[in-house]
Amino acid sequence: MKALRFYAAKDLRIEEIDDIPQPGPGQVAIKNKYVGICGTDLHEYVAGPIFVPVEPHPFTKAQAPQVLGHEFSGEVTAVGEGVTHVKPGDRVSVQPLVMPRSGDYFADRGLFHLSEDLALVGLSWMSGGMAEAAIVNDYNAVKIPDNMSWEEGALVEPTAVAVYACERGEVTAGDSVLVTGAGPIGMLAMLSAKAYGATKIFLSDVNETRLKMAKEILPEVITFNPMKDDVVAEIRARTEGGVGCDKVIEASGNEAALNTGLQAVRKQGTIVQVGLHTKDSKLHWHDVTFKDVDVRGAWAYPTSYWPKVIDLIASGAIPAEKVVTRKIVLDEAVTEGFDALLDASGEHVKILIDVSK
Repeated sequence: MKALRFYAAKDLRIEEIDDIPQPGPGQVAIKNKYVGICGTDLHEYVAGPIFVPVEPHPFTKAQAPQVLGHEFSGEVTAVGEGVTHVKPGDRVSVQPLVMPRSGDYFADRGLFHLSEDLALVGLSWMSGGMAEAAIVNDYNAVKIPDNMSWEEGALVEPTAVAVYACERGEVTAGDSVLVTGAGPIGMLAMLSAKAYGATKIFLSDVNETRLKMAKEILPEVITFNPMKDDVVAEIRARTEGGVGCDKVIEASGNEAALNTGLQAVRKQGTIVQVGLHTKDSKLHWHDVTFKDVDVRGAWAYPTSYWPKVIDLIASGAIPAEKVVTRKIVLDEAVTEGFDALLDASGEHVKILIDVSK
């Protein structure tokens, strides 16, 4: 079958590889449909290996070359012994986290996403979404309703990241929320904050093209470019008592954005760091203390989120497909996908690959 595999930084290869085997006990075989290119995939392409193991992964034994793609949907073609919740012909979205199901401190407490042996389909597993087919564990395959498109099924994973960021920040009805970073997660966090009841949503980014896209996706969002605007002053002028916003979701992984969020949030507000910082970043800890704020990380998502996020998308509460700016086929993945997303013009937010063509 055809697949895109990561070998090393700037070395992605579209090649023919062996077909997937028959699923073993507790496994599900999937004919892949759509897969998204994630920021994590871009980091691997530019500077990897980061999450792709060079030596065999301690739990999954996977290593480079690795089929990429952890945001994907597909049709079940076969199931292994003991699998009862899906059957051939079912349409599924893949929850890509792979980990011990017991015997691990966090797994035993239901916090599977925090397992020390965590692996991901498409980064450190035998299969990935950027291929014609994949093998996953039974708990990785979650049925989607008939009214959900294949494209939406591939967007459940990044939407789950955004939903978890909102829940870590306890975003609730009437909140004012600043999202820093207008990439896919930032855009989806903006939509998730709206779904969770935020009535005033701010978005900051240095890319004017993406700010314009954000207004098209959510017309009521108030956008700022920190290269031109005094983000902190503008937010304080638009919040009750001029004290700042209730919550900040930092989705850029940028030190300046994190500190802007700290200045923009009100006293006893909450900052959620969801964007991955690729290097050490300084935070003004005096202000953290003086303002009595919470600073929280948001790593991935609880694996139990899939049904909830599927419902949020399928119901229209989070119109995730609005962030898609291009659809391509696998043969175009490197030049029209990865390279296009790295273009400084920022013309694209989320690119989906149709791997069924």
